[in-house]
Formats: sequence, structure tokens, C-alpha cells
Amino acid sequence: MTGTTLLTIEGLRLSYDGRVVLQALSLDVRRGEVVALMGLSGAGKTSALRAVAALAPFTAGRIDVHGFMLTPGRLRSQSQLQPLRRRVGLVFQTHALFEHLSALQNVALALTHVLGQTPEEAARAARALLDSLGVGARAAALPAQLSGGEAQRVAIARALAPDPALLLMDEPTAALDPARRGGLGRSLRQLAAGGRGLLVATHDVEFARAHADRLVILAEGTVVETGPPAEVLDRPGHGATRSLLSDGLD
Repeated sequence: MTGTTLLTIEGLRLSYDGRVVLQALSLDVRRGEVVALMGLSGAGKTSALRAVAALAPFTAGRIDVHGFMLTPGRLRSQSQLQPLRRRVGLVFQTHALFEHLSALQNVALALTHVLGQTPEEAARAARALLDSLGVGARAAALPAQLSGGEAQRVAIARALAPDPALLLMDEPTAALDPARRGGLGRSLRQLAAGGRGLLVATHDVEFARAHADRLVILAEGTVVETGPPAEVLDRPGHGATRSLLSDGLD
């Protein structure tokens, strides 16, 4: 069941080195919903996530993350972004774990820096998060000692540490085999059922079909098609969606 709108993007325009990546992008994510942001490579999926997480500036439009407003121009300081860090978590495609820290320390770091917990409090909360995601036994392992699936779950735990209402994920199935993709999908559904909203950037058609509530198709920097997975994928109305389906069959 969906509820409160957690993310609203309106008229977003973003450029890199003079090249327009996103233009007039508008979408929303509600509590309890998994939204798959889809498109071919270069469509702007990762750029959209980075803008929502205030990791990339944009030149026009607005982003509202559960009442925290991002506007065009230079990025704000980290101290000014503290309220945002409590509202949104981002899981990078490469996981981006600190290689010199254990799984437990990676997760605890977010709790000490964002929530101001003591090391002891952070360690207890981090262990509980790792346990909840099935990787508690790997708490002492360094990132290099983790499998791809384990590293991803540690990265999810780190993103969830400040207890954000909105979770962003960038190509989460890229390094997973079919069995682990299914396990990840079930985990995302559980997070949504618990009241979070998820925006998942992916080109994995079957994963999106099985686990998303709604698809948002990007092409040429804007939304060209949106709707329930079966409706969009079984009756594609735009060439970008048909290209995405063809690409998934290669």
C-alpha cells in the first residue's frame, strides 16, 4: 500500500561539461512503493539519483525529499545537508565501501557522523542492521573479503543506518546471479512494506517486472513512459522502451 509522497522531482535539468543529461525530468516516489527508473546506458538514471542525494548540482527545476527542498545552483555544505542525509540513503553501483574498514565499521560510520551516536551505540545498531540483512556473520570482514552479494547488503545497511524514508539504488543487480537477484528483490519489497519508498535505477527488465510497482522510462533526458510493469513492458508505447526490451534480450 502506498501513501505519503517522499520524493517529488519537477522540471529537473542537469548538464555535464555543457552536455544536457536531464531536461524537464519530473517523477515522484511514494511511501511503500518501489519505482524502477529505467533506460539505456547514458539515459541519465545515475545523474538523477545523484541530484536527489545532493551529489550533483542541477541548473533548473526542484527536488523535494520529504519536505527538504533542493534548488538549482551550487551544492550546499555538508552541515546544511544533514537533514537530507536523514531522509535519503544511496546505494552506489560499486558499493563504495571503505576498503580499510570492516563491514561493521562501514555501517557504524554513518551512525556516528549523521546521527551523532557514540561508538558503542553505533556498533550495536550497525550489528542489528547487518543481522537484519543476513550478513551479521560477516561483520568483521573487510570489503575485499566479501562476495558481491554480501558487499551489496553491507552497502544497503550503511544506507539504511540513518533510517531514511527514501532509499536510492543504482543498478543493484549488475553483479548478481539470478538467485541473488531474487533475494535482493524480496529484500526491497520488505523495505517498502516497512514504509520506505525506493527509487531503483536499473536496465534489468526482468528484475523490474518482478519487483517494481511502477516503471519510469527515461530517454533523451526526460520521462517518455511510465506505468505498472506489465502495462509498460507488455505494451510499450515508446521506441526507448522497445529498445530497452531488445537490449535485454541480447
